[in-house]
Formats: sequence, C-alpha cells, structure tokens
Amino acid sequence: MNSSRREFLIGTGSALAASSFALGHASRLLANPLGKPIGLQLYTVSAQLEKDYDGTLRQIAAIGYREVELAGVFGKKPAEIKSSLQAAGLHCGSVHIGRGGMEEAMPLASELGAKYVISSVTLPKPPSPAKFDMKAFMAQMAALTLDDYKSMAQRCNEMGEQAKKAGLQFGYHNHNFEFKPFPGGIGYDELLRGTDPGLVKFELDCGWMVAAGHDPAAYIAKYPNRYRLLHIKDFQPTAAPSVGLDESSRPKPAELGRGHIDYRPIFAAAKKSEVEWFYVEQEPPFTSMPALDAIKVNFDYLQKLD
Repeated sequence: MNSSRREFLIGTGSALAASSFALGHASRLLANPLGKPIGLQLYTVSAQLEKDYDGTLRQIAAIGYREVELAGVFGKKPAEIKSSLQAAGLHCGSVHIGRGGMEEAMPLASELGAKYVISSVTLPKPPSPAKFDMKAFMAQMAALTLDDYKSMAQRCNEMGEQAKKAGLQFGYHNHNFEFKPFPGGIGYDELLRGTDPGLVKFELDCGWMVAAGHDPAAYIAKYPNRYRLLHIKDFQPTAAPSVGLDESSRPKPAELGRGHIDYRPIFAAAKKSEVEWFYVEQEPPFTSMPALDAIKVNFDYLQKLD
C-alpha cells in the first residue's frame, strides 16, 4: 500500500471515528423530554459569572448545556459576550431585558444572533433605572390591579412592535404575582387576552406558575401557539399557593426532582406546542450545594426524565 493511500485511509478512519463520537455526544445531549439542547438561564449562576465570567461559561458547557439565556451583562460589551459564548461553545437564543431596558437588550440580542428579548416584569409605569429602588419596586408589584394588567398588555404590545422593527421577537416571562386573584379574574389571563399574538409570545416559568397554584400543562394546551420558551425550576412544597415575591411568601427553591413539581405532563404538553427552547433556572439561595453542582443535578434530572 502506497503512503498516500495509507494516509487517506487513516484520515478517513479518523474522520469516521470523530463523526461517530460527535453523533453519540449529540445523542446524549438531546436525551431529554423535548429532544432539544438543554439550556440554562444564566441568572442561576450570576454570582459565579461575576467572579469568573469565561471560566463559569466553560464549566456550564462541560456539564453538557449548549443553550443559554442571558440575564445581565456584568459590565461587558456585546462583542465581548459574543466572543466568550463562542469560546465556550454556547448558543444564546434569548436575552432578558435588564435595567438598561430595550435600548440595551435589543442591540445585545442582535449582536449575539438571539431571536427573543424577554421582559420578566412589565409594569405600567416602569421605575427609572437611575433611581431604582427595590423596596418601592416590590411594593408597586404588590399593589397592581386588574386594570393595571390591561395597561401592561398594551405596553407589551408596544415593546413587541419595537422588537419586531429590530428583527426580534418580544416575549413575556411570568413570576407568581401575575396569578393573584381579583374579582374579575387574574392578571396573567389579561396579559394573554390583551396582547397581540404576533407581537407578544410567552416564556412560561413553570415553577412560578405551579407555586401560584396553576397548571402549566393546561396553559400550554390551551395556548400552544403563544408559548415559545420554558423555564424549568422546582420549589419545595408550600401549604398554600404563593402569589408574592417577598421573603415571607415566596417558596423555597429546590433542585429539579427534589421539590414537588412533576414535569412529565408539562413536557408532554410542550411537545404539542410551538416551544422552541427550554432553560433550567434555579432561584438562589443555594443552601444544599454550590450553584454549579446544582445545575449538574438539574441537567442530569432532565436527561433521565426522557
């Protein structure tokens, strides 16, 4: 056998072996209820990113995560974030709107090639970023009325129009306070009714919805075209539904499978919907183990849930 043929066969064998490994690795990564790459909401590891941004991203990727959703920029420019994500082998499809507002989030999402900009709280009269007061912010959320939610729906439509002009899709992410009961219904349903389906999609935080006493699977089944992203988190059980974010009423976080939420029916409903991505998110504080250990537990749980 001449040397050129031998080199060709060796090279072909190496390529086949590499392809086989890559396919097996991809299969492992997609071993979960939706058969999509498992994502992580980076809010979960904010403290770690603050200390070591690139190193934390590498550890996230080493666990097996391939998708991330941004929440905060940590003083970095969009190009720097893009470079860090690429170096770690992570893809960002969604950016949460921070205190910098749409003016910060939309250019960042465009730079990263993300599709969604997500608002987690869209108050009818948003506080000034320069004079932000958390105590006043929490009080404003607690004082919301059903009419306020109608105003919030219109504001979501306006933000959705802004996002559309920038080639992006706006989405609304729930907590538990949107499910506070009023004589005329609940605020979350008003947001679904009052928003334009073409301008506003929804990121369903399954954990917060369950904490508030409602069923994510039922909502996904009823509105299969509105939900495009999911947050997957768990909480310890509470004696009664929780519709407040203050320390006295909010539930205690737990790793997936160590709380009380059954995700099988939720994923079954999601398979019949237009959900594109799902992200693990665990609320701090981390009391039973460090955050990076917790996200490994969460990743492994999802792989075994298939």
